Amino acid sequence: MLQTLKSQALSALLETLPHMGRAAAPDESMRISFGVDALDDPLSGGLTRGALHEVFAAGEADSPAATGFVAAMAILAAGTRPIVWVRQDFADAECGRLYPPGLAELGLEPAQLVLVRARDGLGVLKAGAEAARCPALGVVLIEPWGEHRLMDLTASRRLALAAACSGTPTFLLRIAAEPAPSAADTRWRVRTLPSQALEANAPGHPAFALRLVRHRGGLGEREWCVEWNRDKRCFQERREHRGLQRDRTQVSRPVVSVSDDGSLAA
Repeated sequence: MLQTLKSQALSALLETLPHMGRAAAPDESMRISFGVDALDDPLSGGLTRGALHEVFAAGEADSPAATGFVAAMAILAAGTRPIVWVRQDFADAECGRLYPPGLAELGLEPAQLVLVRARDGLGVLKAGAEAARCPALGVVLIEPWGEHRLMDLTASRRLALAAACSGTPTFLLRIAAEPAPSAADTRWRVRTLPSQALEANAPGHPAFALRLVRHRGGLGEREWCVEWNRDKRCFQERREHRGLQRDRTQVSRPVVSVSDDGSLAA
């Protein structure tokens, strides 16, 4: 069962986490691999663990895709360790509450997730920074809502420093917001793609168009189309991602014949 806390209760919870067993913790020296060579290779094996990563929804209609993407990244990064998701209350009203059965369908165990709810952007930043300082966590997801004057370069530096000191991967999910100067290690834009049906017309894997907008290592902008495979717990490259448009050289219905003189045939 997903555990929900208000931001004031986070400190007491974090004090207990360092005493938990960490046998299932991932190797701190490793990166977070997407499982797709086309993604991992340019990123030197994946995303840096002890760093801040920003994820923007390309548009408000893409907020479910951006949310699903950070949830998948949490699965990859956390192993069996706790995941703290700090969410502004207003996000519930605009996007709906997180749905535990839906998270389970992605492969995330709801009992592993601690949802921290904050009233405003300041509360989200305070709780998120506190969680990012805890090395016992598997990953921290921070979700303020919309544009906010507090989401500036200074705030991102604090989050990035907390993640670097603890080694805890930290993702900043931005819905209804535009990029601004930031200390994040990477910045992504996520767009929704329609799923491709599996055999026997079974529902397909969740699909995402990922665009790397910024990379502190100097990697230029790139875009990938991927699917999330919950059974294998990894992303996979989407085949025929350009094939959403049908081949215009093939027409699936009869056409009117044209005679030699250019007039329409009967």
